[in-house]
Amino acid sequence: MRFSVALPTDRIQYGDEFLGARAIREVAQAAEAAGYDACFVTDHPYPVQRWLEGGGHHALDPFVALSFAASTTERLRLQTHVLVLPYRNPFLAAKSALSLDVLSGGRVILGAAAGYLRGEFQALGADFDLRNELSDEAIVAMKRAWTEEDVQLEGRHFHARGNTMLPHPPQKPHPPIWVGGNSKRAIRRAIDLAEGWVPFTNTAAMAPFTRSASLETDDDLISGIAYARAHASSVGRKTPWDICFSLEGESAKRSADETRERVARLAEHGVTWLTVGFPATTRAAYVERLQRFAEEVVAKSR
Repeated sequence: MRFSVALPTDRIQYGDEFLGARAIREVAQAAEAAGYDACFVTDHPYPVQRWLEGGGHHALDPFVALSFAASTTERLRLQTHVLVLPYRNPFLAAKSALSLDVLSGGRVILGAAAGYLRGEFQALGADFDLRNELSDEAIVAMKRAWTEEDVQLEGRHFHARGNTMLPHPPQKPHPPIWVGGNSKRAIRRAIDLAEGWVPFTNTAAMAPFTRSASLETDDDLISGIAYARAHASSVGRKTPWDICFSLEGESAKRSADETRERVARLAEHGVTWLTVGFPATTRAAYVERLQRFAEEVVAKSR
């Protein structure tokens, strides 16, 4: 099992404790030293106030934030968790990911999803109703931009008529794309077009709002994995894929022994990565929590 830890740059209420170059540097370096495999940030360019008041959060630009983490680490992978594909022209997103991959020496994991926050789509001029179709074509467009030259490709909102994006990424053939979402369509997108799937805990009450299937128990997750495997078999996919699931809040709910048992159980069912984050109001407390989790769970779950 591999582990990705949150860079808590979304906790803007604590100011410099979690925002700024020093905060990113200290958390990223501590994560690398503790043995984590990756760090991650989320993506919300311009969320609506009502969502923020209901528990939503702000976010720094993911590529800018991760570039600061890249500059102060050597091994730690850099994960978008997740980038909302329909918010951006796919070639601009591809250039941002490519640039980070080049400057980090090939450490990018591009977690990506279709998104769900209608008010944010509207503010950004993005097409909410076509978000799934735009996500599919974005993945195809990015991969072609990363791996080909003189690309000829027409999308709903772009026309590439012989375009080239260089340099090609250091990761070959390109940075892995992991598709977020619990719906069967998201799972099929992950199998058909990407290198990984990122399911997330989602209550039945939240499902209509997040516009993704509920996933409340490990049995729900296992059912989704079974569907993914069946679809992979039906389309003849031979290459393996990653499954990245969240354990955020786990350290506050379970003992270290219970968490290790759950990690082992998830690994048995095919989960390959877990994301974690920790409750804390200061950077020092956050670093202490991530170090303790690394000692008690990460190091003992390899």
